[in-house]
Amino acid sequence: MVKPCFIFKQYHVLVKVTVLMLLLSLVLHLLYSTSTTNITHSSVGGVTSIVTTEEVPFLKEIVEAKKDDDSVEEIQENPQQNQVLHKGKCDLFVGEWIPDPLGPMYTNESCNVITGDQDCMSHGRPDSGYLYWRWKPRDCELPRFNAARFLDSMRNKHWGFVGDSISRNHVQSLLCILSKVEAANDVYHDEVYRDRRWHFPSYNFSLSVIWSPFLVKAISSQGFNGGAADDIQLYLDELDKSWTDQYASFDYMVMSGGKWFQKTAIYYENNTIIGCHNCTRRTDLTEYGLDNGYRKATKLVFDFLSNSNHNASVLYRTTTAEHFENGNWDTGGTCDRKIPFKQGEISLHELDIKLRNVELEAFENLKTARYPRKRVVLKVFDVTQLSLLRPDGHPGPYRNHHPYAKGKNAKVQYDCLHWCLPGPIDSWNDLIMEMVMNG
Repeated sequence: MVKPCFIFKQYHVLVKVTVLMLLLSLVLHLLYSTSTTNITHSSVGGVTSIVTTEEVPFLKEIVEAKKDDDSVEEIQENPQQNQVLHKGKCDLFVGEWIPDPLGPMYTNESCNVITGDQDCMSHGRPDSGYLYWRWKPRDCELPRFNAARFLDSMRNKHWGFVGDSISRNHVQSLLCILSKVEAANDVYHDEVYRDRRWHFPSYNFSLSVIWSPFLVKAISSQGFNGGAADDIQLYLDELDKSWTDQYASFDYMVMSGGKWFQKTAIYYENNTIIGCHNCTRRTDLTEYGLDNGYRKATKLVFDFLSNSNHNASVLYRTTTAEHFENGNWDTGGTCDRKIPFKQGEISLHELDIKLRNVELEAFENLKTARYPRKRVVLKVFDVTQLSLLRPDGHPGPYRNHHPYAKGKNAKVQYDCLHWCLPGPIDSWNDLIMEMVMNG
């Protein structure tokens, strides 16, 4: 017969062991929580960087969200992500950037079309917090880009991106996301790789980029890479044939043309000089105004599209903001911010306001314009404000390979106009898919 006191002693020892194990578990949990709350290791494209929550406060939320892998998978596979959840009338371009625990859909190692000057991680950018934000419209939920669904719906279609280096930046972003489903074949490029075309064989889907920074006929003896201050000649009554000759082959087109109108140029109509912009060395010419030049160019573009026999869907992208501080691109300007702005914390520069006003005015005029055909679907792709809020997403000094390898005081030229890949420009594809698929 077992004595009661013996049973009590055994029970007492068991309770002590249990309490000790619970205390040990609690200590380990606290130690782990402290370390993961204060610091996180981000590996993007094989490049590991350390980001503290003191440096980027929102990462605390991201770390907590990432602890639950099941919830992340649920977000990725949720069928409702194929539809925008509306609370009412939704303007996709009014909203804010919110933390995104999922991060980018590709890396600089998984995509081979990223050019070096936008490959920020490989070039040594030490922070990665800028990768963990997504655009959130104010009145609806915007799903992430679904590459498989997009490619499936674009079978036998051809997309064209027409514009300047920002258009090329955008094409590279789209190609990188689509490459998670199928890698595209590079089927054409010109001598300087400004005009290119890719093909996705399983879907017979083609994607082209055409260099046409003004959209109208432009001549420069220096090839737009420099030269005399008044070297560029713009013909405001003639469109650039590099894109108009191919227009009939496109089912969809994304185009833009504002930024380059800030450059010094002489304007022509009927092969006669009508004025210039910023022609400081030509005292015989009068200032025409870049906004007036751009206004004539956009009207010519919209008239061509609306009078064409070809039925296509066209998204006209508005001007994008640049974020040079303490100077310009050629006077030591920098962009070292690490997180997005909130609405009201920054305003557009005067020149960008002029360009955007011209673009929005052109769409207003479409409402009353009378065209005999007008078969084209023409929509404004208004990325101005959402790009304005992302000073953290530019290559900055990391347009150059490890710019501070020889010392932190090295003088480096910044790029505060183009976007890192991966980076904020990836969200433009979320918007495009919504506009095209659910329009």
